[in-house]
Amino acid sequence: MVHNKLKPFRIKQLEKYIFRSPLKVLDVGSGSHSSSITKQWWPNCHYTGVDRDVNYDNTPEDIQAMDGFIQLDLTTLKLEGIPDDTYDVIIMSHVIEHLYNGDEVLPLLFKKLKKGGLFYIEFPSESSVSFPSKRGTLNFFDDETHVRIYSIKEIANLFMSEGFQIKKAGKNRSWINIVLMGIKIPLQLLTKGYVLGGVYWDLYGFADFILAEKGN
Repeated sequence: MVHNKLKPFRIKQLEKYIFRSPLKVLDVGSGSHSSSITKQWWPNCHYTGVDRDVNYDNTPEDIQAMDGFIQLDLTTLKLEGIPDDTYDVIIMSHVIEHLYNGDEVLPLLFKKLKKGGLFYIEFPSESSVSFPSKRGTLNFFDDETHVRIYSIKEIANLFMSEGFQIKKAGKNRSWINIVLMGIKIPLQLLTKGYVLGGVYWDLYGFADFILAEKGN
């Protein structure tokens, strides 16, 4: 089980607008221990993961933490296996930049959210194309699986065209993480011999996000 001492940015943003419990959560792109992280902070939520492979950067404990899993290639646009009007929260963190047709995928995912439900999406900023290149990704093109650059404007317009209200948008930036760079950089240099790009994300403002509420 993954234990984060610091509450993830997406959880903090969502909690400002959540007024119902227990939550039904759909996590689109459920790798990188996301199920365990979500359950750590929302232990009573019903968590359903969506991904091409349940094992992607997940441990057996992460898989066990899921209440449901839907194996799916989003680019096929065949999302019938995900029930409509079902989820209180949809999280889509660092997925859309891997989809060449993300502007077609999003409206299909909107249907899966209950009225009044919250959709959190996060993706690399447009400006990341000019950031320094680092192992583990700081420049958009460091990750060869990135296939399309999206902007806050483009994605916000998709939400608004479907009757969503934008609650918050901007940079995923934690000043605590910036302060901790003074510890992380020398530690990673000592243990790895290099510094992962993710250490610099908050300082550079690598990730943009939008939090939107589905209209009633």
